[in-house]
Amino acid sequence: MVNSKTTVTVNDRQYAWPGAPLVVICCDGSEPDYMEVAMAQGLMPNLQEIIDKGENLRAKSVVPSFTNPNNLSIVTGRPPAVHGICGNYLYDRESGEEVLMNDPKFLRAPTIFEKFQKAGAKVAVLTAKDKLRLLLGNGLTFNDGTAVCFSAERADACTLSDSGIEQVCEMVGMGVPEVYSAELSEFVFAAGVKLLERMRPDLTYLSTTDYVQHKFAPGSDGANAFYSMMDRYLGELDQLGAIIVLTADHGMKAKHLENEQPDILYLQDTLDDWLSPGAARVILPITDPYVVHHGALGSFATAYLPDDADIDELIARLRQLEGIDVVYDRQQGCEIFELPKDRMGDIIIVSRDTKVIGTTAARHDLSALKEPLRSHGGITEQTVPFIINRKAHNLDEALRNFDAFYVGCNHVSAKADVAA
Repeated sequence: MVNSKTTVTVNDRQYAWPGAPLVVICCDGSEPDYMEVAMAQGLMPNLQEIIDKGENLRAKSVVPSFTNPNNLSIVTGRPPAVHGICGNYLYDRESGEEVLMNDPKFLRAPTIFEKFQKAGAKVAVLTAKDKLRLLLGNGLTFNDGTAVCFSAERADACTLSDSGIEQVCEMVGMGVPEVYSAELSEFVFAAGVKLLERMRPDLTYLSTTDYVQHKFAPGSDGANAFYSMMDRYLGELDQLGAIIVLTADHGMKAKHLENEQPDILYLQDTLDDWLSPGAARVILPITDPYVVHHGALGSFATAYLPDDADIDELIARLRQLEGIDVVYDRQQGCEIFELPKDRMGDIIIVSRDTKVIGTTAARHDLSALKEPLRSHGGITEQTVPFIINRKAHNLDEALRNFDAFYVGCNHVSAKADVAA
């Protein structure tokens, strides 16, 4: 049995052993208004109770405010400059290839789960989409029953050797949901409750998908149905005695014109006009295998420029374009956003709340967008919820979403009814 006074060091941060099973939830795309509106309409009574006895705070996510950089920041407790995952997509300048950053070989830091398991903890890591599973589960061993890691997307393919669990669908009582559905996230919540009951992990991580948030605005019927569903599981987790820290990887904003057409700056087309066709290379780190709901359009881009380009002049011109928030050279941008310099282009471009950045008009298939575009990636989607079902003490006012495990381990009371 692990001594309750054990501390675990992960990426130069000290984590106390949690006083109760700790459940960190990354509710993908949860702009704070989603839960605030649902609570105001009486649709999230369990969350309201959690807040009444705990905390309803705000935190800043990592920029780019995309899924992979933020999930890996949450599970390592550090920004991308440390763990290396700076987007869903990466340009390898040496090979000239654009590659997904789903492979653990791109990860430069251990996860909190790996270090806690080695210290004797039981851990459960559940994600909606399979794109994150290998990264989140990197370093875990599944031969002794102390770790579980799987995705809802491939729950029917789990084995003891690669996930630490089998017959997941039977445990949850659900079949594998459609990947573009609210049910994919519900599977994560339902499985998290079952594992808390049966396995009683010391650390649990539940990471959902933002399908609903891309599709529905706060207060809409679709959004309210999702958060009402989520509220039921929050109540169950709370009743099971878990410390809950609820945050998000990014917010979500409407990115369309009054006529409901996407509001897009095609940056590759722009640089082709200013330089010459193909002289620059625009990379959109939002790109991943699941582009139906956002068309690979977000508010963050990086561009690789030819050696003879006048970077200062290009930055000045880009800053004058409508809808652009900030433009930095690589050095400044990586320092401000805490990104790995060797995985960013020569310039970093971020658009404002209503604007998204594309490459060329010909490269984006928007036929699958059935609703007005909602997306993320910029500074305007950086504010996220940070909700705790315990009173917190001695918190830094400048909270980041990747402080979730640190706060849950170090800054909350073990019992819900004990104030700090």
